Amino acid sequence: MSKVLVVDDEDSIRLVLETLLAKHGYEVALASDGKQALGMLERFGPDFVLADVRMPGIGGIELCKLIGARNAGTTVIVMSAYGSLEQALEAIKSGAYDYISKPFKQDEVLLTLAKAEERLALQRENRALRAAARRDRSGPLLMGKSGPIERVRQLIDKVAEYRTTVLIQGESGTGKELVARALHTGSPWADKPFVAINCGAIPATLMESELFGHKRGAFTDAHHDKPGIFREADGGTLFLDEIGELDLSLQVKLLRALQEGVVRPLGATQDVAVQVRVVAASVQELAREVEAGRFREDLYYRLNVLQITVPPLRDRSDDIPLLIDHFIARNNARLGTHIEGIEPAARKLLVGYHWPGNVRELENMIERAVVLSEGPRLGVDDLPERVQDTPDVVARVLRSGELSIKQAARTVEQALITKALEKTRGNRTAAAKLLEISHRALLYKIKDYGLN
Repeated sequence: MSKVLVVDDEDSIRLVLETLLAKHGYEVALASDGKQALGMLERFGPDFVLADVRMPGIGGIELCKLIGARNAGTTVIVMSAYGSLEQALEAIKSGAYDYISKPFKQDEVLLTLAKAEERLALQRENRALRAAARRDRSGPLLMGKSGPIERVRQLIDKVAEYRTTVLIQGESGTGKELVARALHTGSPWADKPFVAINCGAIPATLMESELFGHKRGAFTDAHHDKPGIFREADGGTLFLDEIGELDLSLQVKLLRALQEGVVRPLGATQDVAVQVRVVAASVQELAREVEAGRFREDLYYRLNVLQITVPPLRDRSDDIPLLIDHFIARNNARLGTHIEGIEPAARKLLVGYHWPGNVRELENMIERAVVLSEGPRLGVDDLPERVQDTPDVVARVLRSGELSIKQAARTVEQALITKALEKTRGNRTAAAKLLEISHRALLYKIKDYGLN
């Protein structure tokens, strides 16, 4: 049974519509003005709103805008005794689905609602199809049944359809870009561009041109116009990875682009309007970066409208067996190998490992094992030494009586980094390769743990 909220300041109109709609199977609620209607949105949860254009206080057109901002799933149909093409266009531009002139015919009201119901059914079907496509395309990140990954899936489903900015936080290798792609795939603009850029991989002197573009002659090597990634992503999604690495001077310009929806290429004299959904990601805790003065507070709050925290693999160990089987099957198909599975002892080691490199580390480790394995199933000997040595480190943690998973993971990670540095005689580049993390991440962790 569809729910209809009737909003009109005339008692007689509300009564007529309530009688008509209830007779035809609708669940009806009544509001005498726009303010009362807004208060009933969450409580009643209407599928459709029939609202008069002219009411004291909040009129129908303003109500359309407010409902659109609060609840994308509600269809608004406006009514007016002062029918004109201009008002109809203004209402539709404000988010109304259709327009009914007063005095209205009962059949006209019912027909308009019937068309709106067909549209709503198509929207729901499209949402379901997009959600299914998102799960198919999101890769191993969204595999699993653990609580942490299920919460990520639920958040993606909730926010994918809104153009609001999303901040993705998580450790290196957890799959932040895959979350961004899942948000794009599940959005109404999935057929538009998805453009990704790593803010830490491009020198600050070139970053402004990459983001906003430039005009020919703007600087020495500007031999032709360049649109910039904001304009390349126009209508779609722009993914700004490692946003914490963005230079402070550029943070100001990024904030303006987000607030005003315009960019100005280097060397240009006019702004260019863009409509882009920005998804930002950071391995750093941006709140701490703000406190340290390395990231603008106003930009942080502008980016952090909605936040998705991707769990580290050690917090979703129940999903590791499924991921192992997935990576084995994928490598068999890609490399032409015929690995039948993994021995229980090897699987147990992988489940108990603390995964500083997260899903990316597991993916690389399984590929290495598949290539080096001489048997039909992956065994303990096919795994790196750091994984084979894990039980000794874990046993030490258990003997310590430490019950905090977070602290225990830090203890194990510190032990592995210490061992890698010992094995490479302090060669940090070589140690980073053994640990399968970036050199930069290793330097950060060495500083964090106070290691020499």
